[in-house]
Amino acid sequence: MTKTNPKYSPEVREPSVRMVLEHQNEHPSQWAAIESVAGKIGCSAQTLCNWVRQAERDQGKRDGLNTVERNRLKELERENRELRRANEILRKASAFFAQAELDRRPR
Repeated sequence: MTKTNPKYSPEVREPSVRMVLEHQNEHPSQWAAIESVAGKIGCSAQTLCNWVRQAERDQGKRDGLNTVERNRLKELERENRELRRANEILRKASAFFAQAELDRRPR
């Protein structure tokens, strides 16, 4: 599995999130601030909302996994899948050789 590059670079994400957080008091709601900034940078409001929520988790303002924890969890899940595949291959190989041993004629 290859890793895909995100559509928006960190150089776009970070200032966009900062703009929302700095200017949300000028709008009736955070969503209104998100829509305003999203229109200016050319991304969807939901995408920007996801970035803002993750930034809030990273800052400890919102419950959930921060970016470091999310990346570590993904890494562990990937490793777990690989180990399960390896175990399945070894289990099948073991069964194959055990059956071959039983089918072998005694001398």
